[in-house]
Amino acid sequence: MTPPETAVPRLAARLRRLPPSCGPVRLIGVDGHAGSGKSTFAGRLAEALGAAPVLHLDDIASHAELFAWTERLMTEVIEPFGRGESARYAPYDWREHRFGPPRPLPAAPVVLIEGVGAGRRALRPHLACLLWLEMAPERAWARGRARDGEEQREFWDGWVRAEAHHFSDDPSRPHAGLLVRQLGEGYEVLQGPSGQPAGHPGVTQCEGPPAMW
Repeated sequence: MTPPETAVPRLAARLRRLPPSCGPVRLIGVDGHAGSGKSTFAGRLAEALGAAPVLHLDDIASHAELFAWTERLMTEVIEPFGRGESARYAPYDWREHRFGPPRPLPAAPVVLIEGVGAGRRALRPHLACLLWLEMAPERAWARGRARDGEEQREFWDGWVRAEAHHFSDDPSRPHAGLLVRQLGEGYEVLQGPSGQPAGHPGVTQCEGPPAMW
C-alpha cells in the first residue's frame, strides 16, 4: 500500500507521464461534491506538479449559471488550449455578483480544473485524467455549510438542490479514472469506476496495480 504522505507526489509523477489531452496540455479534472476538499487537494497536487496552474470552476460559474457555464469554459479555455495558446477567462466575484477583468491561464504541460462539474460529459473528451474526491454528499455539504456559516445558508439550500440535479443528469463519478480519499494525514488514491485513468480516448491504461496508483 502506498503511504498516505507519498500518494500525492506519486500521483503527480504519473500524471506528468500521461499524453497531452487538450493541445499540448494534460488537463486534469478534480471533481466531487461541494465541501469534499477539492480545492485543498488540487492545491497540494499543483504544488507536487511544480506549481501547475489551477482553474477553479467557482471562477467560471455564477449566481445566474451555477452549472450552465460549459459554453463559456469551452470558448475561454478549452479552445485556446486546443490551439496551443494560453487561455484568458473572466473570474466571477461572488460577493459583487459580477465578472472581473480577464485573467491569463497558461497552456502549461499540466493544468488542473477543480470544481463541481469538472468531469461533466462535455469536458471528459479533453481530460487526460478525471479524479473524484470520494466523500458522501451529506458529509461534504455539512462541511461546506460549516465552512461558509449562517450567512450563506440560503445559498447552500439552493446549491444542494442544483448540485443533486446536476449529478443526476450528468454524473462524474462513474467516469472517474481515480478516486481520492482524504485520510487523517495525507490521501489515498484508488482505481476509479471507469477502470482507466482518463476519459480521453488517446490515453491508455496506466501501469501499476489495479487497486491503487
